[in-house]
Amino acid sequence: MEQDPEDLGTHTALLDSAAENIESPLPVPAAVKMNGALPRLATPASPSPPRSASPTSKYGHSRTTSQRKTSSPLAPPFMVSAPGKVIVFGEHAVVHGKQAMAASISLRSYLLVTTLSKSHRTITLNFRDIGLDHTWSIDSLPWDAFKLPGKKRYYYDLVTALDPELLAAIAPHINDISRDQPENVRKIHQSSALAFLYLFLSLSSPQTHAAIYTMRSTIPIGAGLGSSASISVCLSAALLLQIRILAGPHQDQPLEEAETQIERINRWAFVSEMCIHGNPSGVDNTVSSGGKAVMFRRGDYSKPPVVTPIRDFPELPLLLINSKQPRSTAAEVAKVASLKEKFPTAVESILSAIDTIAETARGYISSMNGSAESIDHFGQLFQMNHGCLVSLGVSHPRLERIRELVDHQGIGWTKLTGAGGGGCTIVLLKKDVNPEKLEKLTKDLNDEGFERYETTLGGDGVGVLYPAVLKNGNDDDDGGDEIDQQKFENADGPEGIEQLVGVGVQERREGWKFWKRTN
Repeated sequence: MEQDPEDLGTHTALLDSAAENIESPLPVPAAVKMNGALPRLATPASPSPPRSASPTSKYGHSRTTSQRKTSSPLAPPFMVSAPGKVIVFGEHAVVHGKQAMAASISLRSYLLVTTLSKSHRTITLNFRDIGLDHTWSIDSLPWDAFKLPGKKRYYYDLVTALDPELLAAIAPHINDISRDQPENVRKIHQSSALAFLYLFLSLSSPQTHAAIYTMRSTIPIGAGLGSSASISVCLSAALLLQIRILAGPHQDQPLEEAETQIERINRWAFVSEMCIHGNPSGVDNTVSSGGKAVMFRRGDYSKPPVVTPIRDFPELPLLLINSKQPRSTAAEVAKVASLKEKFPTAVESILSAIDTIAETARGYISSMNGSAESIDHFGQLFQMNHGCLVSLGVSHPRLERIRELVDHQGIGWTKLTGAGGGGCTIVLLKKDVNPEKLEKLTKDLNDEGFERYETTLGGDGVGVLYPAVLKNGNDDDDGGDEIDQQKFENADGPEGIEQLVGVGVQERREGWKFWKRTN
């Protein structure tokens, strides 16, 4: 099925998380579908009242004891977190029916949910990092529209398209948001608010408790790293937790139950992604929900894509480097399409080579053992994939400069990720990298205006901290450090967020729990 190159770029939504709106949303991806009846879920325990506040600790939290006031009816604050993603292999080839591999990264979004007393009848959406802070009256929301025959949706429903009448009912509640902001900012704010309200009205009820939903993220926005999907997964999981649909995660949770709950979160995250992008591929939210990695292919654009989780994907050390060079996904996709039109046989050979590299990487994963040799083999596939993309003309001098700096230090293998023409590169680090060389590379990157993130490839997906109390290894009692709302809002950038509430990378921070597809 032939498509305009620009449409191909937006249909995949794999090369860039900032896809344009498309008129007819595609059916939900295969990985989002579930067969048969859903297994019965354990009933979550009733939440305990919140802890009383005490002086703050050095981590910026309020110190608490293990005793709770039994008089308060409020659920305690809790947090949800979900990762971003990168394309590991298969950029551009995936637009032409080949397969691609996408994996989670340890850069994450964090959502703090704070329940308010019964005297409040409002919900507040506070996306601190994009400047969105808006409050709605619960009683003024269009509940009736969402209860009409044929419109009501339940938590177990599969929603494959947005309802135009429900969108119209929400419109008056978002049209005035950020009217004094530039159009590009207003569009981001209003699409974020639309996604939140569509899920809130679909999953909650007029009797729901007032709450504040505060989002922070360590994922660069607009860099093709799945920031919107990460946010969508957080919103989906939080709302499902609030209506007590999700049991767990917990250590003894059966894999079948965990899989069911991951897919339930994934379904509603996909609905949120439709609100933001119009026609997402579903790969970003699938990776963010379940973590690890997926293989993705859409051979026929008239049919849903095939998204296959890679459950045995290992956690790998990674540098993610932002070139800070703006780029257009549509322009890069069109460039490859034009080249293919001129040299169909040659370009098809390159695309097939990329497909073979992705398939080779998939087959190699199960035998990776963390040795220097196994990482070396995987890194060589990075180089081969990047070379193919360079031959397609989608690299950029800034991306090549990053590769030169990494090669000069000899610490790993570099490839562009996403559409190219700018954006980000990923660097798979060698085993036991020399710290001095890594420090020198960091200095060189900073001197030339690049942005460097140290992250892990293939980690956990969505997780929860319930209640929002962290132990930091310095508590002798049963208490902990309760997340402070103001401190969370005021955490200074990605490093401040990670220090305050981060799940950890090499060692999981005590308190965070994750739904897992494998033991």
